Amino acid sequence: MPETNRIEYKRELTPELDIEKEIVAFLNYKEGGYIYIGIDKDGLIVGVMDVDDCMLRLKDRIKHNISPSAMGLFDIAEEQKDGCSIIKITVASGIEKPYFKTKYGMTPRGAYMRVGTSAEPMPQEQIDRLFAMRTRNSIGRIVSNRQDLSFEQLRIYYDEHGKRLNDNFKRTLELLTEDGKYNYVAYLLADENGNSIKVAKYSSLDRCDLVENNEYGYCSLIKATKSVLAKLDIENKVAATITPMERIETPLWNKVALREAVINAIVHNDYSFEVPPKFEIFPDRLEITSAGRLPESLSKEEFFNGISIPRNKELMRIYRDVELVESLGSGIPRILRAYGEDCFKFTDNFIRITFPISAHDTDHDTDHDTDHDTDHDNNEISKFIRILVSNLEGEIDRETLQSKIGIKHRQHFRNAYLKPSLDEGYIEFTLPNEKQSKLQKYRLTAKGLALKESLKNSK
Repeated sequence: MPETNRIEYKRELTPELDIEKEIVAFLNYKEGGYIYIGIDKDGLIVGVMDVDDCMLRLKDRIKHNISPSAMGLFDIAEEQKDGCSIIKITVASGIEKPYFKTKYGMTPRGAYMRVGTSAEPMPQEQIDRLFAMRTRNSIGRIVSNRQDLSFEQLRIYYDEHGKRLNDNFKRTLELLTEDGKYNYVAYLLADENGNSIKVAKYSSLDRCDLVENNEYGYCSLIKATKSVLAKLDIENKVAATITPMERIETPLWNKVALREAVINAIVHNDYSFEVPPKFEIFPDRLEITSAGRLPESLSKEEFFNGISIPRNKELMRIYRDVELVESLGSGIPRILRAYGEDCFKFTDNFIRITFPISAHDTDHDTDHDTDHDTDHDNNEISKFIRILVSNLEGEIDRETLQSKIGIKHRQHFRNAYLKPSLDEGYIEFTLPNEKQSKLQKYRLTAKGLALKESLKNSK
């Protein structure tokens, strides 16, 4: 693979290599990028001899030589290519542009931008314009309304992962403003605060009939996050389908996507609104709502393509330290893999993710087994599945199938017809490894063909 506007190769990390310039350019670039150490300019893999030492030197140089702080905006990982160890640096686009080499400040000698496959000095006029536009509501700059904060819970979480917080951790983790006061990041992570996350449950499809209202908070945001994850894990009951061959158990929501959505909503919430994310469970869906719109420099298309601009880089860095976040930019692709783009809704001030409940009869006792075959008991199969199966012939794309059935609303078609038919195994993807492909189509499985034949005979 050749170098591109988002990919840079470096043969080795030496004192003479200006790696800071390349990282600054990607921080200032709207899509971020990747830097590989151990690959030369021609794409030839040469490898890295001492990976651990190289990774430590990289982290140290990024930490001390770039401003504003890039902590939380990059990942450094080892990869294996052609039997050689190489290092991949993932750099996200930052929201505090312009980024620059600390030694040279906000000048063309310090600030760089990505132009094609190279890092070029940024014109002073552009530097001044970006600085004037720089966000003023970063929680790292907002002074906490309390300065009597303690962090014993935070210490415990770091200790659990074999990481010690030294005496300078408040500065290292960016819990202080420039004048040494606790910022809003510190407030959110403190043992005691006024932040609370709600998990509500309704018996109606609207918000009229509240049956349960739980609050998790007034403590470290990490502790609150773990409590929300635990609560939703309990709610994510497993529904069972009994077939002649096996008992198939399916949770109400995809577990990987659910965890990523919870973490994403909490880490990327715009806390300058002083509105925490909320989680609402309805009989047919889960709604996760977080405050804030997409960053100004990030389009929906770029968002869905996995480009990451962390809103709260300080929280992102800490959540990665305690292993609540795996890697930079991995959350949204995992959600999309399970639920597609339609699960996201963007407004001027909020982002909402909706996960429909999997199409299983959850009113039945899932621990109760039955001795008879329910595969072709048509009365037990959703009418929507029956309609879709009856209308599916050969291989057909979503839009054509939706039109054939006569459904106008795409989300309703996906939630009521398409996803249940896939989940129950009546239809399958023609391109199972490329589920988001524009060429994706659907076809009946053997189970679906049997159901279609059964439906014909029952007429």
